[in-house]
This record gives sequence, C-alpha cells and structure tokens, in this order.
Amino acid sequence: MSDPAKPLQVDLRKSRTKWAKATLLKRIAWNVLGQPWLLVLPRPLHRVNSYILRLFGANLGKKCLVMPGVRVLMPWNLTVGDYCAIGRDAEIYNFATVTIGNMAVISQYVFLCTGTHDFTDSAMPLTYKPISIGSHSWVAAGAFVGPGVFIGDGAVVGARSTVAKDVPPWTVVAGSPARVLKRREILR
Repeated sequence: MSDPAKPLQVDLRKSRTKWAKATLLKRIAWNVLGQPWLLVLPRPLHRVNSYILRLFGANLGKKCLVMPGVRVLMPWNLTVGDYCAIGRDAEIYNFATVTIGNMAVISQYVFLCTGTHDFTDSAMPLTYKPISIGSHSWVAAGAFVGPGVFIGDGAVVGARSTVAKDVPPWTVVAGSPARVLKRREILR
C-alpha cells in the first residue's frame, strides 16, 4: 500500500509497447502504401478501398462499401461480413480484432477503439480487447465504441453515443454512457 501523503506518479519514460518486427513492417507498409489511398479515393472508387484493405489482410465479405476517409490501424485485424457499409471518416483503431457482422452499418465519424491504457500502472502500458458488432446492426454517426464491447445482432447505437458495455441484441441504445432505450422492431 502506498503512502497517501506521497501519491505515486505517472512515469511515461517506462512506457513501451513491444511489437514483433513482422508487425512493425506490416504497419509501415500499410501506412505508406495502403492507408493513404483510403483517405483520398473518391466515393465512386469505393471498390478500390475494399481491394486495398483485402490486399493488406482484411477479411471483407462481398459487396462491402468502404467510403472515403476511413482509417484502419491494422487491416489484418479487421473482419467484415457481406453487404456492410463503413461510412466516411470512420476510424477503426484495432490493435485487437474488430469483427462486423453481415449487413451492418458503421456510419460516418464512428470511432471503434480496441485500445486503452492501464492507468493503475505508473507506466500506463497499452492494453487492448476485441470489438464485435453483430449482423443487421447500425452504429450511427459519431458514436464511440470502446475496448471489449459486444454489440448484439440487430442493435442500434444512437448518434454520438459512448458505448463502454455490451449492447443486447435487437435493442436501441443512446447517450453517454449509452443506455437501453427500447427494443428494436422492424415493421416490414
């Protein structure tokens, strides 16, 4: 137990994340040869964005729409189902895997974040947990989804929501922090 009169302090000089050389080389290649294209290609060339992501190891299903400006940290940690859409300027910060089910929509400016830091350790080391987004779900504009979150099939996450806990299937959540508002029902 530490002395309360002398609180521990953060010492970021000790903070180091060790990556395998192969991972470092893949990240360099992606940041130089792949990611820049996703930022500049216009919408009519969205199929090229999917091709580039696949080329760098992403597992994308058929007929995926990847809009301009999408940022992906590690495409080899990304799995996307069939007939999905990833909106303009969405960011997938995926130190751990991000899995997106069939017919899911990730709207513009969404931030899917698998990484955080252990703030109880003075060196604040990087930690990460996977994110899973179910089939037929929709993460609306500007929402933040944190590490380790599971969003169930058919769920809707409201715009600008902050999701730090799992979302049950076929529910609508919104707010910061997100909370269940109602059950999602599709009328036709």
